[in-house]
Amino acid sequence: MILQNKSLLRSKAYINGEWISANNGASYKISNPFNGEIIATLPDLGRDETKMAIEKSDIAQKVWKTKTAGERSNILRKWFDLMMENKEDLGYILTIEQGKPLKEAIGEVVYGASFIEWFAEEAKRTYGDVIPSHAKDIRIVTIKQAIGVVAAITPWNFPNSMITRKAGAALAAGCSIVVKPAKNTPLSALALAVLADEAGIPPGVFNIITSNRSSEIGDELTSNPIIRKLSFTGSTEVGKVLIKKCADTVKKVSMELGGNAPFIVFADADINKAVEGVMISKFRNSGQTCVCSNRIYAHSSIYKEFTEKLSKEVNKLHLGNGLEEGTNIGPMINLKAVNFVTKLVNDAKEKGAKVITGGCCSDIGKTFYKPTVLTDVDTSMDVHKQEIFGPIAPVFKFETESEVVQLANDTEYGLAAYFYGRDYAMIWRVAEALEYGMVGINTGLISTTLAPFGGIKESGFGREGSKYGIDEYLEIKYMCFGDVS
Repeated sequence: MILQNKSLLRSKAYINGEWISANNGASYKISNPFNGEIIATLPDLGRDETKMAIEKSDIAQKVWKTKTAGERSNILRKWFDLMMENKEDLGYILTIEQGKPLKEAIGEVVYGASFIEWFAEEAKRTYGDVIPSHAKDIRIVTIKQAIGVVAAITPWNFPNSMITRKAGAALAAGCSIVVKPAKNTPLSALALAVLADEAGIPPGVFNIITSNRSSEIGDELTSNPIIRKLSFTGSTEVGKVLIKKCADTVKKVSMELGGNAPFIVFADADINKAVEGVMISKFRNSGQTCVCSNRIYAHSSIYKEFTEKLSKEVNKLHLGNGLEEGTNIGPMINLKAVNFVTKLVNDAKEKGAKVITGGCCSDIGKTFYKPTVLTDVDTSMDVHKQEIFGPIAPVFKFETESEVVQLANDTEYGLAAYFYGRDYAMIWRVAEALEYGMVGINTGLISTTLAPFGGIKESGFGREGSKYGIDEYLEIKYMCFGDVS
């Protein structure tokens, strides 16, 4: 495939409707994780440029918020239409900078665009209330207003949809936004900016900071009093730092942080469908998603059958260049990620786990690790405690419902959980008992625009998508009218 709309591939940052370089001329390179080829050289912006972006965004927001909800909705709808018209090119850019297979990348683009479409409609539904009064001459009214300028820090694993999920809601609410995409996947963000400009989103309302200096940019976004809301998707470790820094200016924050998702297969489950669910949940994006099944629990009575069928399906996966037809597992994001999963597998093997498929790097390239199934794993192994973020499926054995629920909840994380079974009394009990913000029941794919996405415990707080998502960017104002008699 060749990029058709070459204007989408940009090599400058986007601030206040202009394509800019760093003030000091600094730059850094972006490489394709498949082969290490340099695909772009981008401005390495610093604190001064970020401050300028925030100030310009503040000016723009004061005008943007005065547009009617219908006007904002129409512009967002144009943005959505342009994304869909250019979905193949957006997918191509995503694949060369992130590595995931092209079909999967285009799927992410469509998923990302759906948030723009959804919030284009939700812009018209930010209703207030008239509240029955406590006195005859008093009237009580509430309205919802845009919180102001928003900062978004987004990850490398979903460089399109993690931006649109935040920007769609923010812009619909009447906020402007300054986005700091991950340093190694900014090209998708810049392509979105091209289409935002074409759709008529005014200068300063949508801004993209490209930088290799994440801490410096983060310091400005968290300390600048103009920023009234920070939305972050990333690791729990970084999220905690950002929360602390935002406290000094009492910003509203939403955090979508790490996960350690259990995937439970009960004795009465449809095993074939459970295997299908694991394949969808575990190996999408080479296992590099926050809602990936991390710890798979199979009942002892079906453990052998389940692991054999899972291994058979895993062996069908084809590793390769995401741009090549037939590839369904791309590279990991970098060598650091490969080394991490290698360490996890080695730890499991040293403690008695068995590798029934995979278990080593691939000779395709340095950033490839073979999809792996581990059996005979136990809670002493690091694969039980740590977020794997790679194509490793450890399968644990359990005996009772209460035992597996306790094991599933034995983590500081609480983002997503999955289980398969047919006993509906048990389904209700387990779904209620699992300490997670999202639970997939007889499905391995839970992400959708229509449902609230987010976690509990150390997986964060706040919700994205659904009718609840726009509330993260609104403040409730109470107005008391006196002397109405």
